[in-house]
Amino acid sequence: MQSSSALFPVTLHSAELCAGLNEDVYLLKPGNSPDPSVTLAVTRLSHGKGGVPVILLHGSFSNRRFWCSPRGVGLGAMLAREGFDVWIAEMRGHGLSPRNQAYNSNTVADYARYDLPAIAAFVMEQTGGQKPHWIGHSLGGITLAAAIGGEYLSEHEAHSVTLFGAQVSRVYWPLKLPPVAWGSRFVLKRLGMIPGRRLKRGPEDEPLGLALETLRWHQLFGRFGDADKDWWFGLSQAKVPLLAVAGEGDHQDPAWCCRKLAEQYGATPRYFLSLGKSAGFSHNFGHVDMLISKAAQEEVWPLVCHWLREQDSPHSAAQRLD
Repeated sequence: MQSSSALFPVTLHSAELCAGLNEDVYLLKPGNSPDPSVTLAVTRLSHGKGGVPVILLHGSFSNRRFWCSPRGVGLGAMLAREGFDVWIAEMRGHGLSPRNQAYNSNTVADYARYDLPAIAAFVMEQTGGQKPHWIGHSLGGITLAAAIGGEYLSEHEAHSVTLFGAQVSRVYWPLKLPPVAWGSRFVLKRLGMIPGRRLKRGPEDEPLGLALETLRWHQLFGRFGDADKDWWFGLSQAKVPLLAVAGEGDHQDPAWCCRKLAEQYGATPRYFLSLGKSAGFSHNFGHVDMLISKAAQEEVWPLVCHWLREQDSPHSAAQRLD
């Protein structure tokens, strides 16, 4: 079944009900990257017609079910029930997005440069030109930061950006030593793709290119960027409003690192919120339970909803950085 789009080939993969929500899955074939086989799955969750569009990006080793379970539970499902027009993107080779021919070479640079602009264009076409809000968790947030810093997404394609547990400033000192970096690269190449289930990190695998790219960022003289652009510097020129959220109990992406990314961000308004007891929350949230837990459902999800509607401080403990 074909979907109506004047941009590029789009197939309506399925149209079902999920716990009272319309769940339509589209397969996009933008043809805008060096690998023409790339196909992206984007799921639309809605509770009727209309609504402000919100695009959700999952983290590493994950898929669309991070945002909406088969039983209709998740931040994405809540936002849809609150009247937002929710779109959940799945990165190359994740969930319903098939693995492209050059899957093992996929990188954040590919996602940011080619995939996010295509998703933005499609969502805006389907919603009458409305600028979407973007929410990314972990690697999804890093990809959003790369797209903003690389100027692949601008204020014309994004109403706001919300980053959960996203940072690039944590220092891994051994990787600054060239022999360690070379050895790590050798091991990664022997391992091939990074198996999520085998490593007990999540239901999805990650491509080798992503791991090698991350290694480049953290090695001696590395930077958050690609060969063409310095994304870290580009963030200082951002014009899209930002809410950066961290978990005080997040040991993978510590709060101070997430704050550093928020401080580099140049747009106004920009807010930073650390989820923990010191800010009045029930506990120090971790990397995953900041979005997937009963406590998150009660304490965090309503803050996101407020931010998307009001574009001001979602919580008394949120710090405005400008």
